[in-house]
Amino acid sequence: MCDASNSTLGAILGQQVEVDKPTHVIAYASRTMDPAQINYTTMEKELLVIVFALDKFCAYLLGSKVIVFSDHATLKYLLKKLDAKPRLIR
Repeated sequence: MCDASNSTLGAILGQQVEVDKPTHVIAYASRTMDPAQINYTTMEKELLVIVFALDKFCAYLLGSKVIVFSDHATLKYLLKKLDAKPRLIR
């Protein structure tokens, strides 16, 4: 799970062992944004927190199926958009 506020990023790494069972928390991560990142749009902040989480939990995730939960609906739109800004595509 990932979420971004106006000045901070937060992520939780969890594992669901069985369907319809609770997710077990493995790790938490958070950090403050630098001054340039605070000026990002909401979509850019939501993408930033996903990149942050994937980087932070890389050792746990290599070779595994990963599902990202985010409360930002426009991220779905971005996956289908062909002419997004280069910073978003990266």
